[in-house]
Amino acid sequence: MDRTGGEGGWGLDGIDVAGPSDAPPIVFVHGSVFTRHMWAPQRRALSGEFRILAPDVPGHGARADEPFRFEPTLALLNEVIETHADGSALVVGLSLGGYVSTEYARRRPERVDGLVLTGSSANPIDGLELVTRAVGGVSRLATRSDLVERGVVRLAERWVRERNLPPDVEAEIIDAGFYPRPFGEAGPYLAGRDFRAALAEYPGPSLLLNGERDRLMRRGERKHAAAARDARVEVIDGVGHVCNLHRPRAYADAVRTFDRRAVARNR
Repeated sequence: MDRTGGEGGWGLDGIDVAGPSDAPPIVFVHGSVFTRHMWAPQRRALSGEFRILAPDVPGHGARADEPFRFEPTLALLNEVIETHADGSALVVGLSLGGYVSTEYARRRPERVDGLVLTGSSANPIDGLELVTRAVGGVSRLATRSDLVERGVVRLAERWVRERNLPPDVEAEIIDAGFYPRPFGEAGPYLAGRDFRAALAEYPGPSLLLNGERDRLMRRGERKHAAAARDARVEVIDGVGHVCNLHRPRAYADAVRTFDRRAVARNR
């Protein structure tokens, strides 16, 4: 058994589960470097009315011994929804988790009641394909050094401490650890993959929820939304890429409102 997810939840094989078993399910998919515990503020805010599920992605947390690979990550997401969400859920993904969630929604639309995508509006094709490959390559080389890896971990810990989170939430995120190496591992699986076309194939409702200061992702958000069949854009003021920790209450409120307005009627 893994560590508890809190709020009446529990950890099962690297999956935090919280909230009533008969409540509408939400699956949160974290980004690289962080673990499932980055969703602790949203778990706390939403588990009174939703069934919250948050797995560790391969390469992170309880699955740190597994290298990040795209197909096994999609299979994990499918297993979580099939086993713990009665076959379908609202899926929320941030950064790497947003790209994984987009591709999953394309392949298994009947299992995705709605889609919230944060920090994943930049489409890594054409010029951005080269950038994605280059950044991934540099990251893979750099994090082979234990010294560099430790430095990234220290920066991540300091960044979390500066977010003014409740002490127990801050401790949960930091104690879960940080995993820089999968950031580089993910690059080859993202580069050249047309996620905008994938989103266009998903027939359900989507919310593109970005931080105001996440400039790279915001450059693509309108084209991303235009490509989708039923999408809206929302921006959280004054924050950057990891906006669920910059302004956790605003993020949780946006997810809740999206579910009520766009998802609940389709369940």
